[in-house]
Amino acid sequence: MPYPDELQGLVEHELDGLTFTEDPAIARLVETMRYSLLAGGKRIRPVLALATARSIGRDEHDFLPLAAALELIHTYSLIHDDLPAMDDDDMRRGRPTAHVAFGEDVAILAGDALYAEAFRHVLNHQQGEPAQILRAMAELAGATGVNGMVGGQFLDIAGEQLTAEDLRRLHGLKTGRLICASVECVLLIAGMSRPDTTAYHEFASELGVLFQIVDDILDVTGTDAALGKPQGSDERHGKRTYVSEFGLVGARELATRSHRQARASLASAAPRGAPELEQITDFIATRSS
Repeated sequence: MPYPDELQGLVEHELDGLTFTEDPAIARLVETMRYSLLAGGKRIRPVLALATARSIGRDEHDFLPLAAALELIHTYSLIHDDLPAMDDDDMRRGRPTAHVAFGEDVAILAGDALYAEAFRHVLNHQQGEPAQILRAMAELAGATGVNGMVGGQFLDIAGEQLTAEDLRRLHGLKTGRLICASVECVLLIAGMSRPDTTAYHEFASELGVLFQIVDDILDVTGTDAALGKPQGSDERHGKRTYVSEFGLVGARELATRSHRQARASLASAAPRGAPELEQITDFIATRSS
């Protein structure tokens, strides 16, 4: 499935060029941060931000600081998700997780630092009207806090019995809010607001659901090599997923419907077409890792 490789290349270059400190006493912390940050992946969230910029006629280069921040935050979440107290995973993207390679204490601090550095990078380098950048940062903070990613992660580890509606809410917080923010922060920095952004919001929300459904399917059907981490992690931890709730066939049907809805919302948001956003949507629906 085609992917916006050009935009991914821009993200990789931006991430590789990031510097956090010149203090040699903190070098091991920075090494841990870069170890996880530069481990690879499709960079879906930052690429989504750059593709959104293109879809509204803006230069994607102007949004690289925001794109980098999104990946810093995503990487922080992966480091913490992998910790023994959370999902207790030893492999990520085909190599040892940060706590295995550098120790649990350093890994925790690396995740903390990546989160803080994300906001520092945007506030120091992102172009735009200050008020609009602050609106975007408020959205990003909300998407990753108690009413977003962290709150969703809490629901995931709490072990409560979940209805199908609860499951969608959990993943909407844990996974969907950051994916939504990848689109909405671009629109906010560009000075757009609802109702003009409603269709984009609907698209991004559905894209987050689609991502998680496919992720749950791959946890059952994928291989360790393709996933870059142990297959079947959700089942080992007794997690409620779209597969455990609806079965593999049912989850695939849900993914098909979610993909169709995401494409329909995108067509409404960008009636003249948004090729890169279309490619990302189709890639998420058909990905194998």
